[in-house]
Amino acid sequence: MPVLVIGNKNYSSWSLRPWLLLRHFGVPFEERRLPLDTPEFHAEIARWSPSRRLPVLHDDGLAIWDSLAICEYANERWLDGRGWPADCAARALARAAAAEMHSGFAHLREQLPMNVRRTPDRYRWDARAQADIDRVQALWRDLRGRFGGDGEFLCGAFGIVDAMFAPVLYRFLGYGVAMDEVATQWCAAMSALPAMREWRTAALAETERIADTDAKAQP
Repeated sequence: MPVLVIGNKNYSSWSLRPWLLLRHFGVPFEERRLPLDTPEFHAEIARWSPSRRLPVLHDDGLAIWDSLAICEYANERWLDGRGWPADCAARALARAAAAEMHSGFAHLREQLPMNVRRTPDRYRWDARAQADIDRVQALWRDLRGRFGGDGEFLCGAFGIVDAMFAPVLYRFLGYGVAMDEVATQWCAAMSALPAMREWRTAALAETERIADTDAKAQP
């Protein structure tokens, strides 16, 4: 059985992405959790991940250490291509959006780190993070407007592009980001997924704390 090594469910945005894709599509895998910034993590990470980062998927003698690469591998190995839209144009723009999420939005990541336990307070971000927020919502509007059809997700049916943006849901909800109608509806559809509810329940049950992330608050 494949082994997916992940970090804390409360904090590890990169881990959520492939975990959600595998769980949603019913791919059997063994989950192994290494809490971030702990002695256990530092003692174990080198034997699991060549990059010493998480997540990493072990399958059939391979170690795949990048979240988007894991999703692509899963799409070819188990999903028969269902991770991306069947339409060529939709597939191209979904991949572009997923790649932009993978490599961009540095200010959003830094100023609004994923923290599933978080609830909104008076903490606020600067104009650079707001520009990232605006760009994310523009991307979602464009994909939904072009390819959403009768589905609830960015290109109609749930796929890799939704998994790549899944941590943004917790960022937007946890920090009280103002959302347009498209973003609100997408977040509701994502929150209703059984796999997302499973992840959130497990995240809320965790006891580990990362001080720098939890410090993003202003009472």
